[in-house]
Amino acid sequence: MSDPYATLGVARTASEKDIKSAYRKLAKELHPDRNRDNPAAAERFSKVTQAYDLLSDAGKRAQFDRGEIDAEGNPANPFAGMGGGFGGRSGAGYGGQGGFRPEDLQGYGAEGIDLGDLFDGLFGGGGGGRRGPGAGGFAGQRRPPPRGADVAYRLRVPFTDAATRKDQRITLADGKTIDLKLPAGLEDGTQMRLKGKGEAGPGGAGDAIVTLVLDRHPHFRREGDDVRLDLPITLDEAVSGGKVRCPTVDGAVMLTIRPGTGSGTVMRLAGKGFSRKSGGRGDQLVTLEIQLPADVAELARRLEGWQDGGNPRARLGV
Repeated sequence: MSDPYATLGVARTASEKDIKSAYRKLAKELHPDRNRDNPAAAERFSKVTQAYDLLSDAGKRAQFDRGEIDAEGNPANPFAGMGGGFGGRSGAGYGGQGGFRPEDLQGYGAEGIDLGDLFDGLFGGGGGGRRGPGAGGFAGQRRPPPRGADVAYRLRVPFTDAATRKDQRITLADGKTIDLKLPAGLEDGTQMRLKGKGEAGPGGAGDAIVTLVLDRHPHFRREGDDVRLDLPITLDEAVSGGKVRCPTVDGAVMLTIRPGTGSGTVMRLAGKGFSRKSGGRGDQLVTLEIQLPADVAELARRLEGWQDGGNPRARLGV
């Protein structure tokens, strides 16, 4: 049985953050979309995901560390602590000091006795019916039937949709469509697990694991939870001030420019950024860039004979 710590390559003392970081690194490396011709990578991706599912659950991780469950989440030893009454040589069972042994039946008309039926009766099988190996009783607890395999998907999310958490529609392998509600604080590579949307199996369907890929935007760029935008303004808007239209991830708004605004001025639009895990949203930071007209002949004529007596480079020591 594989060790989930070894599967993720972390120590048993690893923090929740270390475990998550190790899983993201391996999931990115082994993702089926990047290893279409490597079945071994897909198999390992499934094992890495299973290991992360166990270790990311604080309760299951504690049970595994105590030896109560195995790497698949099943009871590790359902008969631990029952002593040596049967099958062991240390307890005072039916066969004396050595415990119960099949050879102890010799000489007592044991020929023809079905030991399976005998054990069924001793362990509450009842009814005298013959039971298969592993069906409870002396043979131990039956493992639950395996679930179907998980299925991996990649979903590209437009920049503005990611910022505003607009629902995204995804089509699954069975042809069905689902509208996903994007989580707060999502980043490029964030994964969402859809329970029971994977392949069918004897123990139920596996899950669908959706990796979100955030698209770039031609104008906006992300900086943490904030959105940045360079906004061109004309020379007369910078000198005289006024209101200009400014795009945001939520749609255009009117931005007030103060008279005498210089190029490089940064204005903040509160709550126009990405959602935060802790609640609320970041801001949009708008950097103003004064843009001269393509034909400066008229501007030069108007400025003829005028010079700015200031030194904009004084703070640079020149």
